[in-house]
Amino acid sequence: MAQSITREAALRVALAARELGSLSARELVSALVERLDLPLTEAKLSTVTVADLQVLLQGDDVVEPDVPKEQLKQAVRLLWGEGITNSELPAVASYSEGEMPESIRVACASNREQLLDGHYGSCERFLIYQVSPSEVRLIGVRPTLEADHADDRNVARAALIGDCQIVYVQSIGGPATAKVVRAGVHPVKVSSRDNPAATAAATLAQLQQALRHPPPWLARIMGVEAGSLTRFAAHLASSDA
Repeated sequence: MAQSITREAALRVALAARELGSLSARELVSALVERLDLPLTEAKLSTVTVADLQVLLQGDDVVEPDVPKEQLKQAVRLLWGEGITNSELPAVASYSEGEMPESIRVACASNREQLLDGHYGSCERFLIYQVSPSEVRLIGVRPTLEADHADDRNVARAALIGDCQIVYVQSIGGPATAKVVRAGVHPVKVSSRDNPAATAAATLAQLQQALRHPPPWLARIMGVEAGSLTRFAAHLASSDA
């Protein structure tokens, strides 16, 4: 089945929603889909005008009628793709299965650049990393907009990261946690109180250290039996020699 929202379109909608303030990306994409139909592509977004956006949003009572016109103009520019820098959507490196021995796959809930600043149920994207004791590689950026239009958003988001072993989030609720765990993914909270602008790189650097001498929970994720942890650590040490 064809993707209903392209990666670039998802970025444009998320940035436009942020420009509009209290409007969520999910609300904006719902309004746009009602007018433009699926799939939601860059070409379709490029046809939206300020008048279209004003009528579309006010007609559904999504935003207040007195939203400044300049704010609407900037939102439209973002829907068109204007002014979006490469830093808004991180560059992805190529990766082939088995290319990074002793590695695991990790998702990071994110809204901006490569910050780990997202809540599981509302983040704009998941950054997907392959992490080994010696390397961290960004191998995917997965927008969540399409998942948010599923009957069960939490299940759809869990499926989006179902090939990962760990997901880092700022927060996650109980029901969502159960569905993530059921999908075989281990959720880890990174407190915004301790680090409100945590970067994925800093968090994954700590994970790299843990991979060298994994605690029991991480050993299970890695598929390393407790009795073989000593041999595993010795193997890593000899690899560094």
